[in-house]
Amino acid sequence: MTRLAVLDDYWQIASELADWDSLAGVDVDFFHDTLLDHDDLVERLLPYEVLVTTRERTRFPRAILTRLPNLKLIAGTGGKQANVDLSASSELGITVCITGGGPSRENATAELAWGLILAVTRHIAWEDAQMRLGKWQTRAAEGLGGKTLGILGMGRLGTQVSRYGNFFDMDVIAWGPTLDAERAAANDVALVSWEDLFSRSDILSIHVPLTELSRGWVTSKELGLMKRSAFLVNTSRGPIVVEDDLIAALRNQQLAGAALDVYDVEPLPAEHPLLKLDNVLLAPHLGYSTKAALQNFFVESVKNVRAWLAGSPINMLEP
Repeated sequence: MTRLAVLDDYWQIASELADWDSLAGVDVDFFHDTLLDHDDLVERLLPYEVLVTTRERTRFPRAILTRLPNLKLIAGTGGKQANVDLSASSELGITVCITGGGPSRENATAELAWGLILAVTRHIAWEDAQMRLGKWQTRAAEGLGGKTLGILGMGRLGTQVSRYGNFFDMDVIAWGPTLDAERAAANDVALVSWEDLFSRSDILSIHVPLTELSRGWVTSKELGLMKRSAFLVNTSRGPIVVEDDLIAALRNQQLAGAALDVYDVEPLPAEHPLLKLDNVLLAPHLGYSTKAALQNFFVESVKNVRAWLAGSPINMLEP
């Protein structure tokens, strides 16, 4: 009997979203939390030959993979597996698979980014909490029309968010490592310098992938360029922004506020300083998390596991 673990099923719905029973000779277990301690994680996963991961919630560095001698397949979800040390998995003979996009238009992360922009600039979560305390209209807010939206990274998601900005009658500016003036103009966006992106934006929305180049891109220097009335929104990856620098900027009111869906450590620890700030709106990495997206992930993962069991693995990710 092959043992398979489905990890990080926070919503406890993975068992319903795919036909796990179609995997003949496979015993499937579902886990609904994320273990951050390495020893605890190894103890849990030691018996399993196959892991189905939910995006990048659990990390598999070399130090973990070398302690899982039974592990033969990581059936990852999504097109990238930044949580897996691919060099180590290759050396250890562990196959890593990916899944493609689903039938939806794949706007979930862009939609969430726009929801966060509206919510943080109009103080929606704050005012909801104040009403439950018997208070009424406690923070002044501004609309978006005529304000400047800055887009850091004009890939698919950044381009989609820029279109939302145009629809809301905002002046949209952008910077990206591959963005040129022609492509910017084609999307009704003004290409600006790195410094101008921060100094001119009323709302700055981050949409670059996390790479060794982009890690730590946004520091106290960039945050210091921003207006005190500006908001920073990050739905990409936490480490693109130096977290301690952002916390200091929010504490010192260098920024009006921030809206975050991603963090250096996820789930966010209970005593994290971000939880103590009243000018930051927090979401638990909801960007891609829709029921339709998760269903596609798990259905495709079952296909990947079935192919691997048959000796003909598909959708393999090479280091």
